[in-house]
Amino acid sequence: MAILVSGVGNALKGDDAFGVHAANALLEDPRLPDEVTVVETGIGGIHLVQELMRGYEALILFDAYDRSAKPGQLFLLEPELPDVQAMTARERRDFFADVHYATPVRAMTLAREVGALPDLVRIIGCQPSDPDAFAISMHGDVAAAIPKAVDMALDVLASIVQARAASAGAPA
Repeated sequence: MAILVSGVGNALKGDDAFGVHAANALLEDPRLPDEVTVVETGIGGIHLVQELMRGYEALILFDAYDRSAKPGQLFLLEPELPDVQAMTARERRDFFADVHYATPVRAMTLAREVGALPDLVRIIGCQPSDPDAFAISMHGDVAAAIPKAVDMALDVLASIVQARAASAGAPA
């Protein structure tokens, strides 16, 4: 089973770099299963789409995710992607006009539309302190959440692998 874990965010925007740092921390973790590919796509969501086109059965995305909570709070989310068929032609054109697909929702929507988005997608989001601040360092609570996010990702990965193994062993 091929699983992709991607870290997204802008390393020059402090807390927004959470996803990048979390992906790098996971990559260094000795508990990482062999069937998992970890990439850091930063703000170039088109790289995420290109990687997904290689074919994966699941995607976990690390990202700074503003939900007006306490900085460093983690969330395990399922993405809500827009229905492009409900958009007018102009709305679709405007939605897909961003050639970098810097927002994960746009990148995942494009991946879905080209048939590359896996059915199982989870986002491990972390509440930033200031999602728009330009800084190299992250807020202390956001940085402290990285090991917890890695543990959360490993738990999600284990449940995916276990569910896959159970369904493979189930009678048809």
